Amino acid sequence: MSLPLEGLAAIVTGAGRGLGRAEALELARLGAAVVVNDYGQSRRDGSGASSATPAEEVAAEIRAAGGRAVAHTGDVADHEQARLLVELAVTEFGKLDVLVNNAGILRDRMVFSMSEDEWDSVIRVHLKGHFNTTRFASAHWRARSKAAGGPVYGRIVNTSSEAFLAGSAGQPNYAAAKGGIVGLTTSSALALAKYGVTANVICPRARTRMTEDVFAGFAEPDEGLDPLAPEHVAPLVGYLAAPAAGHVNGQLIVVHGGMVAIVERPRVAAKFDSKQDAFSHDELDALLTPYYADRPKGETFAAAEVLGLKHG
Repeated sequence: MSLPLEGLAAIVTGAGRGLGRAEALELARLGAAVVVNDYGQSRRDGSGASSATPAEEVAAEIRAAGGRAVAHTGDVADHEQARLLVELAVTEFGKLDVLVNNAGILRDRMVFSMSEDEWDSVIRVHLKGHFNTTRFASAHWRARSKAAGGPVYGRIVNTSSEAFLAGSAGQPNYAAAKGGIVGLTTSSALALAKYGVTANVICPRARTRMTEDVFAGFAEPDEGLDPLAPEHVAPLVGYLAAPAAGHVNGQLIVVHGGMVAIVERPRVAAKFDSKQDAFSHDELDALLTPYYADRPKGETFAAAEVLGLKHG
């Protein structure tokens, strides 16, 4: 019996630890050959010997289990490094079939205290990093499709966050980057469908090195799998990468702790038409002020209720 991803080649970014590591291991378990990306160089110990990078350690773990994997330690927020990452997958495995974008950083601060560098660095790693890899992967699939004269196999799984959905007050840079990733995903889903490529985005909740401060108040259980374990997220990534998800495209899914929640697209709540050639201040006041007065107090476009989702 063949495995769901047998014969496919995947890239997972930010895969040296946490979510990305769990996702890379899951894709390999399902049969994929994996390029494990994580930015960082090897360090030397007191004797002068160099240690393996996190990416190299995960790639070695996959190979030890009988899978195929190579490491890439470049920065996906660097356009050229992202190109080389996709090139590595094609060189090592003959093609690229699955791209999982996970790499990211946090620089939390309230908007009125945030520095320019704290803003730029988070937007660069998350949003530009997602774009860079998508740009070169999609070019690869487009070229293959043109050569084949029809659709090929391509899967993109991007990583957004509940911080975007719920509007995290202390993470304006992160929420903005994650919202941008959703826009990138839906645009890519429409642009690449004719080539056989799907693009979906997940909003995971997991205890990782990046989020250890965020979830510091949530204790790990004495027994059983931690509800915030990355292993709750990885199976959904494996599913979205598989042939079974061929008709799932442009979707946003929240996942954590033994549950997945499909988030519906925004819908128009109300529509008002001017009785003149153009709206005046008074006409807008007469229409919108009573409308918003009847809305629940504190309600915004953010969907804070997603934070209350749980298994069971």
